[in-house]
Amino acid sequence: MGSKVLSYLILIVILTISPMVTHTYAQPKDDWYLLADVKIEKKWDEVMQLHVDSPVFGEKLSAKNGQIIELSGYMVPLDELMGQNYFVISSLPFQTCFFCGGAGPETVAEIRTKETISYTDKKIRIRGRLKLNDFNPLSLYYILEEAEITSN
Repeated sequence: MGSKVLSYLILIVILTISPMVTHTYAQPKDDWYLLADVKIEKKWDEVMQLHVDSPVFGEKLSAKNGQIIELSGYMVPLDELMGQNYFVISSLPFQTCFFCGGAGPETVAEIRTKETISYTDKKIRIRGRLKLNDFNPLSLYYILEEAEITSN
């Protein structure tokens, strides 16, 4: 009878601690996976008079247009714009980001912030309203407007 009680006590302890461990170590929400819901097609651009890569956003991603999302990543250093209200965030460190040839355009987003943000080489988390860009080939496919850093 004693081992049965001990087994129950161990089970109760495990069930009590398990939710705390999950909560403590759970990763914060990150929406980069949503941005992978895109296909690239070549389309003729009348203004530029050439074929450009144009995104075709998936259904789930399109449903998030205009919604608040959160991304974590690294600021891409734009010397003339450092510390401003506009920068680029990459899901990857700068050495392997899209601009360096290590990934696709779904790994970067333009950020337009409410307040001035100083450049950092540390990973940051940022929240903003997603704007999908399938019409301006001079901008990135993803833009976060009214963005703010949630942590770094």
